[in-house]
This record gives sequence, structure tokens and C-alpha cells, in this order.
Amino acid sequence: MQQLPKRLLSIDVLRAITMLLMIFVNDASGVRDTPDWLDHAKITEDSMGFADTIFPAFLLIVGLSLPFAIKNRLSKGNSFISILIYIITRSAALIIMGFFHVSMEVYSPTATLSKPLWAVLITLAFFLIWLDYPETMNRFKRYTFSGIGVALLITMAVLYKGEDNGITVWMRPSWWGILGIIGWAYLTCAIIYLLSKGKLSILIPVLVVFAAINIGRHTGTLNKTVFPIGDASSMFLVTAGIVITEVYARLVALGKTQRIWLIFGLAGVLLIALGFVVRPYAEGISKIRSTPAWVFICSGITLLMFELMIYLVDVKGKKNWFKWIWPAGTSTLTCYLMPYFQVFLMMMFHIGYPRGFNSGFLGLCRSMALSFVLIAIVGLMEKKRIRLKV
Repeated sequence: MQQLPKRLLSIDVLRAITMLLMIFVNDASGVRDTPDWLDHAKITEDSMGFADTIFPAFLLIVGLSLPFAIKNRLSKGNSFISILIYIITRSAALIIMGFFHVSMEVYSPTATLSKPLWAVLITLAFFLIWLDYPETMNRFKRYTFSGIGVALLITMAVLYKGEDNGITVWMRPSWWGILGIIGWAYLTCAIIYLLSKGKLSILIPVLVVFAAINIGRHTGTLNKTVFPIGDASSMFLVTAGIVITEVYARLVALGKTQRIWLIFGLAGVLLIALGFVVRPYAEGISKIRSTPAWVFICSGITLLMFELMIYLVDVKGKKNWFKWIWPAGTSTLTCYLMPYFQVFLMMMFHIGYPRGFNSGFLGLCRSMALSFVLIAIVGLMEKKRIRLKV
């Protein structure tokens, strides 16, 4: 495996920007009278809104970060089995959280607990289970808090009641949710990376296979897939990030870093072009249907943004430009979960925004301001070591 620095600040900044925008578009989806291009495109449309570019960017960033995490563990002398356990436990945490989040979509209004209370309690349980407890904390105390979190999560599962077309249902995965999709993609791609030892001669063919599966699923030439790969859209995005990082490492090792600009820039443009080429033959552009055009175009956009961040942050040292959103890049999962507290606590206590801040330009300003406030709160929590470690 090619050696990498312990951390690329450009990845942290790109992740922070993506998380900021994810919080923004999620909140803005409830704002009335906003431009159509800002929101998600409908499932029947051959188009893509700004909100449709955020999740694929996050998946690609997961891939960008993955080699750093695994190589750092290898450099510490961790065994293959210990790293495999790390991958499985990290993936399981994301899949479990995604599973609970998806179950909220059909939560019954006649359940024992109200939906807002149930949502707040499962989010609290996530924090108790996966909090980054200080090493100096008494082990018994750590296990006690984690145990309370597990017991709380099990209790919420027992008390859960869903309703689908008037039929009472228990928790079940209709889909895996944002975190669940990330979890399955991370599990698959991390194991491939570990087994391949980061060799581009293996990773690039794997990337091509995932692209072929995605195209095949949306052109009708491939009818069967293997769980959890599905149509391989998320697998392609994560693997693309891994390949980008490995190419970066190879260029650094060869002392040819100046080639980064041409290679990444050309690859980004070609991916966008490829998306428009396959668009007429593979169900158009759609985030909801995860079509190849959407996958390739978003991959290209994110790669070009990553190249820009390398230039601004790693080359020009402009890290301070992004200091207001830095916690979103270092405590990302914590940031992702904070709106669950904010939204459902407001629902529990019947708190609303002033009428003028629910529509139009003022509504969008409210959504952006809220994003910065939540990230600032996470920054304060980070200083107190209150962050999730997954």
C-alpha cells in the first residue's frame, strides 16, 4: 500500500461543506415557495436538483477517507482480524441507526409513545452507545452508560408500532436510510480494500464492475443483483473515492503531485460527460432511482470540488476560511444526528418559527442560519468530548 499522511485537511473541509449543505437542504425542504432547482427532483422526472448532489458527495467522501483509516490502523500494527472487526462494528452501527430512522417513516400515530418522543429517545440511545468516551473514564461507568443506551434502544424497538395502509406493522427495512446505505457501502468497499491491499490494479476493475452493474440494472440488461450491492450506485461512489485517494497517494509517492490537477480535473469532466452520454439509455437522471447518469455526474462534480479544496486548503493553507463549519468535518455523524433532536424537540413542545421564516428567501435564510447554529453547538460539544465515534 502507498503511504498517506495521517489526514488530508481538504477532505475534512469537503466533508464539512457537504454536511452543512445536507442540514440546509433537509431543513429547506420544509420551506414553502422556494426554487424548484434547490429541492430533490421527483421520481418521475429526468432531472436533478441541488439537493440531489449532496448524498452522493458524502458517499464519495466516505471513500476518500477510508484508506486513511485503514492504513493508520495498519501502521499501528493492527492485525487483519482486528481491522475486519473494526469495519464490521462500524458498519453495523450505521446500519442499525439507519434501520431505526427508516422505521420512523411509518410510525403509527396510535403508538404508545408519540413519534417525536420516540425519535428523541432513539437518538439519545445512539449517543449513549456510540459516544467517544474518554479513555480516562472509569471502565465500569463507560459500560454502564453504553448498557443504558442498548437497553433504551431495545425498549424503543419493543414499544414501536408502525402503520402501513391501515395495517399495524413492526420495524422492518423498506430501505436502509441514509446511514444504512452508507453502512452497507462502507462494509462492502472496506472489505474489498482490505483484501486488495489498496492495489489500484484491483480497485479500478472493481470500480468498472460496479459501474457496469449500475448501468445494467437501469438499461434492463441485468435483472438480478446480489444483496447488499443492489444496483451498485453507492458501491461505485465509495469505491470511486477510494481510487481517487490511492491515485493521490501514488502521485505523492512518485513525486509527481503537479499531475494531480490535470488527472483529477480531466477525470471530473469525463465523469460528468459520461453521465450525459448514458442519460438517454439508462432511465435519465434521477437520484431517487440512482441512475448511472446521476451517479457519474455527481461523482464528477464532487471530484472537481475535492480538487478545489486540495488547492485552497492543502496548497494555499486557507483552512481558516472554513473554521465556522470545521466541526461538521470532524464530528460529522454528531452533526447529522443533531437535527433529530432539534426537529422533534420542537414538535414535542409545539415550538414553531415566526410565520415570515417559513417561506421564500427568509425561510432559506432561516435554514442556513440553523445549519450554522447546529454546527456551532456541535463545536462546543466537541470541546467537551461529546461526539460519536463510529
